[in-house]
Amino acid sequence: MLETVLRLITEIVGMPGVLVEELMSRHTTFKIGGPADVIIEPPGEKQLAAVMKMLKRFKVPYFVMGNGSNLLVGDKGIRGAVVKISGNMSKCGVDEDDDTIIRAESGVKLSKLANTALNNALSGFEFAAGIPGTLGGAVYMNAGAYGGEMKDVIKEVTFIDISDCSIHTIPVEECDFGYRKSRFSSGDAIITGAAVKLENRDMTEIREKMNDLAERRRSKQPLDRPSAGSTFKRPEGYFAGTLIQDTGLKGYRIGGAEVSEKHAGFIVNAGGATAKDVRELIEYVKAEVEKKYGVELEPEVKFVGEF
Repeated sequence: MLETVLRLITEIVGMPGVLVEELMSRHTTFKIGGPADVIIEPPGEKQLAAVMKMLKRFKVPYFVMGNGSNLLVGDKGIRGAVVKISGNMSKCGVDEDDDTIIRAESGVKLSKLANTALNNALSGFEFAAGIPGTLGGAVYMNAGAYGGEMKDVIKEVTFIDISDCSIHTIPVEECDFGYRKSRFSSGDAIITGAAVKLENRDMTEIREKMNDLAERRRSKQPLDRPSAGSTFKRPEGYFAGTLIQDTGLKGYRIGGAEVSEKHAGFIVNAGGATAKDVRELIEYVKAEVEKKYGVELEPEVKFVGEF
């Protein structure tokens, strides 16, 4: 049956858009993960909807991902299909009728969208320039940094309803954004694009702010090591990195996974780390912090596949 499905999906997306027995370590910022049975990269919204119909028709299990920047994929990989929305769906440009709105496909990297805003003297998206993910992933989890969140700039979101693979667009008021969550977090929809509402401002001022935030990132975050960004959500009233540091866990290692020496809120792949190493380290950090401070840390990283 899988051969039949692969043939039909290849007809929809083309041969370059289908990768069989592909290592997920090539598709995650952690550089970790076993093989996926198949990775599908649809070139557009209509093809994505057609792929989803096909997967549902043949009851093929699936997982939808963006840039792989917030994932820990198991060492045994992922059974079924991985639907990847990244560079294959990354068109981005200023709205024809309103030059303060940027419309983009969900696979566009946040850095590209931020540069599009800069080049059009639009302010409000500077906070997201250094977040290593896609627009779709950022909307899905209401990503944020340096005082800004996606809910502050989103005007509307377009998505595929998984139940019938129909395409809809809703305003920001219906997105139910909260801390690192949205109405899309339930997994019953696939984000295909969004409109971002910004404001006109001096280009030099925007560039200076982006450069300042980039320098702050470089000085405080372990950007030289593979990771999934901030490992834990911010617990109410605390900072996860501070709790972990004050528990004495900076530099603590299990196998190739390490609590970053530069910023304790990051678990990094220090070389040859497995998903098992990272998961065990996450559980150890959680247990030690709870033991010392009575605070339960919740991972921001999503665990996917077979461990």
